[in-house]
Amino acid sequence: QVQLVEAGGGLVQAGGSLTLSCATSGLTFASYAMGWFRQAPGKEREFVAAISTNGANTYYADSVKGRFTISGDNAKNTVYLQMNSLKPEDTAVYYCAANRGYYSSYAAAYDYWGRGTQVTVSS
Repeated sequence: QVQLVEAGGGLVQAGGSLTLSCATSGLTFASYAMGWFRQAPGKEREFVAAISTNGANTYYADSVKGRFTISGDNAKNTVYLQMNSLKPEDTAVYYCAANRGYYSSYAAAYDYWGRGTQVTVSS
């Protein structure tokens, strides 16, 4: 079975940092593009960042450019999201997703999803 398990969420003050991880199993990690999405209560799921299969290309939502960094570790079959300069509006459940095709900002392009991890940024 394919599994994606997020970790690293929590409560942080505005301006602080968190690193999320997404450990994958049941898939060939290097053959998948990976993405991070987030969803706040009452809002649509929103694209955050994506990385290509070989890690050479990354793509970020305008709202997180310069603050968040997506990366992957093929040896650990894990993708990360380093989040710096966090803002209260970053508060959401963060989901990782795997895409066997091209990296994308569209949720519908992804084949597998984790269950999410809560990130709360306080003022």
